[in-house]
Amino acid sequence: MASILVSRFSALGDVAMTIGVIKSFADIYPDHHITLMSRPFIAPLLENMPSNVHFRPVDLNNYKGLGGLRRLSRQLIGEGYDMLADMHDVLRTKVIRYYFKRAHKPIAVIDKGRKERKLITRAKNKQLHPLTPSPQRYADVLTKLGFPITLKPHHIYGNQSADISDIKPIVGEKNGNAWIGIAPFAAHEGKIYPLPMMKQVINLFADNDNVKIFLFGSGPKEKEWCEGITQQNVVSMVGKTNLQKELRLMTHLNVMLTMDSANMHLSSLVGTPVVSIWGATHPLAGFTGLQPNGSKIIQQDLDCRPCSIYGNKKCRKGNYPCMTTITPLSIANIIKQYI
Repeated sequence: MASILVSRFSALGDVAMTIGVIKSFADIYPDHHITLMSRPFIAPLLENMPSNVHFRPVDLNNYKGLGGLRRLSRQLIGEGYDMLADMHDVLRTKVIRYYFKRAHKPIAVIDKGRKERKLITRAKNKQLHPLTPSPQRYADVLTKLGFPITLKPHHIYGNQSADISDIKPIVGEKNGNAWIGIAPFAAHEGKIYPLPMMKQVINLFADNDNVKIFLFGSGPKEKEWCEGITQQNVVSMVGKTNLQKELRLMTHLNVMLTMDSANMHLSSLVGTPVVSIWGATHPLAGFTGLQPNGSKIIQQDLDCRPCSIYGNKKCRKGNYPCMTTITPLSIANIIKQYI
């Protein structure tokens, strides 16, 4: 029986894409144990997992600098893991790998395909072909350790709607109406549909008493914007619940409208169809994750796309035509197909 430690910190969306990989491993190898090491707040993503799946929370604020990482590495080795699957490959995980290697523990590292990503995002002569999807890259790390897996989508609550009785005072009763989730934000400007235009999308549904819109986000600026456009049928969820409760609410949505962002992957994890808007980034880069059946992608076919893997580069044309040429009405018409 092997005990595998998986390291993946960083962005919530990236961690979310490992969950289906871990569940697939657990189903195929029930006699082996797999432990995800990540930040404490992502624990709800592992709800309802098989008994051979474990979570190792790590608050990196408690392990600062090389000295802190050395102390963490020694703790992990002392916990008896047989091998390390590094699905992150950044400085802190390289340090942990170093100590696992010194302890003669097998290790495997993700191939991020950095050269391929440069070719797909360069300004001229882009090589536009599908790159290996991120979930498959994570699965390949386990294959290197001797555990090949076949990926299957994982829904945290199965195909059921989760209990939301504890947030009924916020969300109300569905009563057969259509519930739409909208997550208007992302980490970088190149991935955000212009907020005034998103407000137009929302207004196209706001007067329909048979529709309720729930806005998702985090942080004070996002909270301010969402609360500024709330009305009778538009409810801001920002700062009102926690990750677990938001995931449970997502199981009741007819559809989730998102950017190329964490909420796209969170919605996928509970089996809710996703309509995602892509601007500076591109699905060909492999970050769509394991989306449910019926999900759709909205994007414009421009010769400048993609200009960035993560959406963090300035627009070469100055005004993000990849986003501004997508009309609010066209988005609304796609959403209507789900309600």
